[in-house]
Amino acid sequence: MTRRNVSLSALMVGCALLLSGGMASAEDLPPLAPVPPDYADKKMPAGGWTDAKAIEEGGKIYKGEFKTEVNCSSCHGTDGQPKKKGARDLRDPNIVCRFSDAYWFWRVSEGVPKTKMKANKGLLSEEQIWQVMAYENQFSHGGKPADRSCYKP
Repeated sequence: MTRRNVSLSALMVGCALLLSGGMASAEDLPPLAPVPPDYADKKMPAGGWTDAKAIEEGGKIYKGEFKTEVNCSSCHGTDGQPKKKGARDLRDPNIVCRFSDAYWFWRVSEGVPKTKMKANKGLLSEEQIWQVMAYENQFSHGGKPADRSCYKP
């Protein structure tokens, strides 16, 4: 093999590694924390993931139009793409489809320790938390309402 072929091969391998590094798979992600008992039985109300009115209300809350203390888009972006380091990419189904209803509700309610995500418990009602979740769920489904059939326990 000539030096040129070796250099070209190394460049191609490097590009392949760089490109593949941007896509997370469920196997690459660390295990999720166990849901505390207070939240273990939380389940989205029937039809909530695809309820157009609930999603519309959730969008207002998510964007900070409802309460200025709650503005998920300041970190997660208006389209689910993170704006701040450490924020989850809500567009990636490999990430979002790992969340049970209970896990997701818990994190929106209590925030995420050691991150900038604040607790929304006390700022939002249970119904409003479900609305925000339904709105966020669209990001990983091409911007369309979707059930949670992608979730696999």
